[in-house]
Amino acid sequence: MPKGKGKRHTPEQIVAILRRAESGETAATVCRETNISVATFHRWKSQYGGMELSELQQLRGLRDENARLKRLVADQALHIQVLKEVNGKKW
Repeated sequence: MPKGKGKRHTPEQIVAILRRAESGETAATVCRETNISVATFHRWKSQYGGMELSELQQLRGLRDENARLKRLVADQALHIQVLKEVNGKKW
Protein backbone atom coordinates (compact mmCIF):
# COMPACT_ATOMS: atom_id res chain seq x y z
CA MET A 1 0.00 0.00 0.00
CA PRO A 2 1.23 3.49 -0.71
CA LYS A 3 2.35 5.63 2.18
CA GLY A 4 0.58 8.85 3.01
CA LYS A 5 -2.26 10.48 4.80
CA GLY A 6 -5.73 9.10 4.26
CA LYS A 7 -4.58 5.53 3.65
CA ARG A 8 -7.41 3.12 4.29
CA HIS A 9 -7.33 -0.49 5.37
CA THR A 10 -10.29 -2.78 4.97
CA PRO A 11 -11.65 -4.41 8.11
CA GLU A 12 -10.34 -7.74 6.79
CA GLN A 13 -6.83 -6.28 6.50
CA ILE A 14 -7.12 -4.83 10.01
CA VAL A 15 -8.09 -8.21 11.47
CA ALA A 16 -5.19 -9.86 9.64
CA ILE A 17 -2.79 -7.29 11.11
CA LEU A 18 -4.20 -7.82 14.60
CA ARG A 19 -3.92 -11.60 14.23
CA ARG A 20 -0.23 -11.25 13.41
CA ALA A 21 0.27 -9.55 16.76
CA GLU A 22 -1.82 -12.21 18.53
CA SER A 23 0.29 -14.97 16.97
CA GLY A 24 3.41 -13.81 18.75
CA GLU A 25 4.86 -10.92 16.76
CA THR A 26 5.38 -7.74 18.73
CA ALA A 27 3.05 -4.83 18.13
CA ALA A 28 6.03 -2.63 17.25
CA THR A 29 7.22 -5.05 14.56
CA VAL A 30 3.74 -5.39 13.04
CA CYS A 31 3.30 -1.61 13.04
CA ARG A 32 6.65 -1.01 11.39
CA GLU A 33 6.06 -3.63 8.68
CA THR A 34 2.53 -2.41 7.90
CA ASN A 35 3.38 1.31 8.13
CA ILE A 36 0.87 2.12 10.84
CA SER A 37 1.39 3.95 14.11
CA VAL A 38 1.25 2.20 17.46
CA ALA A 39 -1.72 4.42 18.36
CA THR A 40 -3.57 3.22 15.26
CA PHE A 41 -2.78 -0.38 16.17
CA HIS A 42 -4.20 0.03 19.67
CA ARG A 43 -7.29 1.85 18.35
CA TRP A 44 -7.90 -1.00 15.91
CA LYS A 45 -7.34 -3.51 18.69
CA SER A 46 -10.02 -1.88 20.83
CA GLN A 47 -12.45 -1.72 17.87
CA TYR A 48 -11.81 -5.04 16.14
CA GLY A 49 -9.94 -7.16 18.70
CA GLY A 50 -11.27 -10.72 18.88
CA MET A 51 -13.63 -10.36 15.93
CA GLU A 52 -14.13 -13.10 13.37
CA LEU A 53 -14.70 -12.44 9.66
CA SER A 54 -18.40 -13.31 9.97
CA GLU A 55 -18.75 -10.71 12.72
CA LEU A 56 -16.97 -8.16 10.52
CA GLN A 57 -19.38 -8.83 7.67
CA GLN A 58 -22.31 -8.43 10.05
CA LEU A 59 -20.81 -5.17 11.38
CA ARG A 60 -20.35 -3.86 7.84
CA GLY A 61 -23.95 -4.77 7.02
CA LEU A 62 -25.21 -2.95 10.10
CA ARG A 63 -23.13 0.13 9.28
CA ASP A 64 -24.48 0.17 5.71
CA GLU A 65 -28.04 -0.21 6.96
CA ASN A 66 -27.51 2.55 9.51
CA ALA A 67 -26.22 4.91 6.80
CA ARG A 68 -29.22 4.07 4.59
CA LEU A 69 -31.64 4.74 7.45
CA LYS A 70 -29.95 8.06 8.28
CA ARG A 71 -30.37 9.17 4.65
CA LEU A 72 -34.01 8.07 4.76
CA VAL A 73 -34.67 10.10 7.93
CA ALA A 74 -32.95 13.15 6.43
CA ASP A 75 -35.05 12.86 3.26
CA GLN A 76 -38.23 12.54 5.31
CA ALA A 77 -37.33 15.56 7.44
CA LEU A 78 -36.70 17.60 4.29
CA HIS A 79 -40.01 16.44 2.81
CA ILE A 80 -41.86 17.42 6.00
CA GLN A 81 -40.20 20.85 6.00
CA VAL A 82 -41.22 21.48 2.39
CA LEU A 83 -44.81 20.45 3.14
CA LYS A 84 -44.91 22.81 6.14
CA GLU A 85 -43.67 25.69 4.00
CA VAL A 86 -46.18 24.98 1.24
CA ASN A 87 -49.07 24.65 3.68
CA GLY A 88 -48.05 27.80 5.53
CA LYS A 89 -48.38 30.05 2.50
CA LYS A 90 -51.61 31.95 1.88
CA TRP A 91 -53.03 31.63 -1.62
